[in-house]
Amino acid sequence: MTEKLIIYQQIVQDLLMEYSQNKPAYGDIEVETVFDTQRHHYQIIHLGWQHNRWIHQCVMHLDIRNEKIWIFYNSTEHDIAADLVSLGVPKQDIVLGFHPPFMRELSDYGVG
Repeated sequence: MTEKLIIYQQIVQDLLMEYSQNKPAYGDIEVETVFDTQRHHYQIIHLGWQHNRWIHQCVMHLDIRNEKIWIFYNSTEHDIAADLVSLGVPKQDIVLGFHPPFMRELSDYGVG
């Protein structure tokens, strides 16, 4: 494992742990972090009950691929990319994976 990968793993885990402290104001919802450090997948999951309805939802999903942090999903108000930049990750090492490649080329972030 490269030093860069180790640093990015720690940054992503610390950031998601920070985000996971925000419990939804509605329902009886638990917030879980799911870290697969061998395959470099990182998620925040909401699960529990809202009224009589079961909730099981991924609210954030990031991967580290080829020493770049890929943001695949974010249903929160947090600007993950801006937070990663403020933590020292260069924009070219952040890929907005939820955008198609032609749109990524138009951003200040990595293409992939």
